[in-house]
Amino acid sequence: MTSTTLTPRSRAKSDYLNLTLWTFQGWIAMFFIAAGYAKLTESMENLTVLMHWPAMASVNFVRGLGVVEIVLALMVLSPLVSWRFGRPLLLTASVGLLALQSIMLILHAMELDLGLALTNLFLIAITAPVLWFRRH
Repeated sequence: MTSTTLTPRSRAKSDYLNLTLWTFQGWIAMFFIAAGYAKLTESMENLTVLMHWPAMASVNFVRGLGVVEIVLALMVLSPLVSWRFGRPLLLTASVGLLALQSIMLILHAMELDLGLALTNLFLIAITAPVLWFRRH
């Protein structure tokens, strides 16, 4: 077992990074819980008006995607309960959300829906550092 001595400066840097990552994790969770909830509760007509892609998918696919988004969002917050068991769930959720966001970015870009494409870029930009820095 090795121990690392942190200087006050490196300790502060570590604390700021941890705070930033938890902030990102909170934003990710809030966004995907809200998005998943909308996919589960809104009518397909409303979802089609908000996002054009549900018109090309079945109701069961859209509702299932809503469940997946909520589960992944909760997994992002799982280290709050237990770091030992939550960290692997967090890393799995981060990979899943990055894959989902990348697919949706391509879909929104092909539909020329700039607002949703930029939203996906923002979500990728805050999910990637969570995966990168939490994997150590």
